Amino acid sequence: MFVVGVVSSLTSLLTFQNATSRTVGCGLYLLASSVTSLLTITMFSIKFWFVVMTQIDMSASRSVLQGGCKSLDTLLKLFFYWDSWLSACVAVDRAVNVYIGVRFDKEKSKRFARWIIFALPVLIMGSLIHEPIYRQISKHETMEKTKNNVGIIPTTEIVTHNYVWCVTTYPQSVQDYNTVILFIHLLGPFLTNLFSSVFIIIASARRRAEAQNRQPYREHLRGQWSEHKQLVISPLVLLLLSTPRLVISLLSGCTDVSRYAWLYISAYFISFTPSILIFIIFVLPSTSYRSTFKQSLFELCKRRRL
Repeated sequence: MFVVGVVSSLTSLLTFQNATSRTVGCGLYLLASSVTSLLTITMFSIKFWFVVMTQIDMSASRSVLQGGCKSLDTLLKLFFYWDSWLSACVAVDRAVNVYIGVRFDKEKSKRFARWIIFALPVLIMGSLIHEPIYRQISKHETMEKTKNNVGIIPTTEIVTHNYVWCVTTYPQSVQDYNTVILFIHLLGPFLTNLFSSVFIIIASARRRAEAQNRQPYREHLRGQWSEHKQLVISPLVLLLLSTPRLVISLLSGCTDVSRYAWLYISAYFISFTPSILIFIIFVLPSTSYRSTFKQSLFELCKRRRL
């Protein structure tokens, strides 16, 4: 997963570092999204190996465990949410372009994009400020009963495994706030993508119907759906892939995760799949972006030969 994510992010970065792909704000959003995707998948790998190594080697100091508990997941959420909102910004920029048409100001779009790109992490971090405050490490022991044929006590319990988990214990008011924030960061980008995509299809169909009034509006709408249906399907797929993360976050802290470790791990991996799909979602379906990628790759290979 790490290798696929890094390759996807680097190929996207290679595409959008080219000036021809950044003539409007959309290109800047996608360039930033390439970086945040790389940061997300890197932080995900760091967290994964941190958890694995601290479970294998229980001699890690409490300060190291506490530091990892408070920082890693918060940073991971920051990069993941930042990447999701950047994808939503791409959809909005495209919708505004369709709505304004030939009067679309490319320079203004780029200036606004730069402001949004740097404002997003500040706003997201502000919404997550409660996370490191209430995160604590907790030790969990699994017990196993053994029969004892000697003595009065028929069975004894022995500790089979020791686990160290990073848990959050919120007051009710903070728990309610956290739930709202989770839904905002999951559904916000999804709904923005969905409504922007539907608007693009409808607005494009209306413009074509006005220019080519021989065909009925429904035919133009059908044609635009066939051309842009991936804009609607992609947010739905990304929402389904991100849902396991929401479910895990909303589960009770009293749930014995050691019994369902592989289920939790699988769901957690799936929820970060959107971060490795940027090249597939944005570059491959676009003829111009594919052409830019090939050009950038050719120039890179040419420079390496020299």
